Amino acid sequence: MFAREKSVGSGKLRAWIADRLGFAAPPSAVAGPPSMAPGVRLYAIGDVHGELDLLDRLLPLIVADMAGCPDRQAVAVFLGDYVDRGPDSRGVLDRLIGDPLPGVETRFLAGNHESALLDFIDDPVANARWLDFGGAEALASYGVRASVGVRDRGRLKELRDQLVDRLPDAHRRFLEALEDWAVYGDYAFVHAGIRPGRTLKRQRRDDLLWLREPFLSSSARHEKVIVHGHTIVDAPEIHPNRIAVDTGAYATGVLTAVVLDGTEHSFLQVGKTRSG
Repeated sequence: MFAREKSVGSGKLRAWIADRLGFAAPPSAVAGPPSMAPGVRLYAIGDVHGELDLLDRLLPLIVADMAGCPDRQAVAVFLGDYVDRGPDSRGVLDRLIGDPLPGVETRFLAGNHESALLDFIDDPVANARWLDFGGAEALASYGVRASVGVRDRGRLKELRDQLVDRLPDAHRRFLEALEDWAVYGDYAFVHAGIRPGRTLKRQRRDDLLWLREPFLSSSARHEKVIVHGHTIVDAPEIHPNRIAVDTGAYATGVLTAVVLDGTEHSFLQVGKTRSG
């Protein structure tokens, strides 16, 4: 007689399949109002996109806010997209590398634009589209003249070589060391979003850096409340499952940070002065 196979309970089988596919079974969602890690006051800064003047105006606001909470451990999480589109990508990276908030635990996340810049260095022909969505402005900040729509292989390689020559080693090390996500308390911080139903540890990097849908329209409760940039909003948005803080610095002249402390949240914001 053949030995009978041991049956697996349907619940355990579903859990095993979900784990193999990278999905939670189901993810344990945040219960009740989300809370920051005890004793931490955290600042999550939206997409800077080469707007050094706005960054230089926001940082003192963070320092002043910190001074009012001396009993808190200050943490700053920059949500990515430091380069491209705006006029001074190089200046922004110089500022971030130079300890922008002394005494503060600082985390720097990767955005899709940092990833695209590094991809262009690796293969400028395959990644020529970077020039069309902000790369030309980033190159200009390093003294490399380029225009959108360049597709000539020789010219693309020439631009890549000029960028490599002018990109400080410290900038490249910074870009290559950027993190994909960070977690504090009931919050997870990513650049773009997460794939709903998939645990944080099983997220695809492309989704963390590029995703919009189905993340933005999802009402699913994730294992953490997701704090993100990437998608421009007219004003910072608070949803039960996510907080959006990219107020389009390069397009609107407004740079935003969300402040998370206990179960409370607030915002710090700076804007360009309009002339005329």
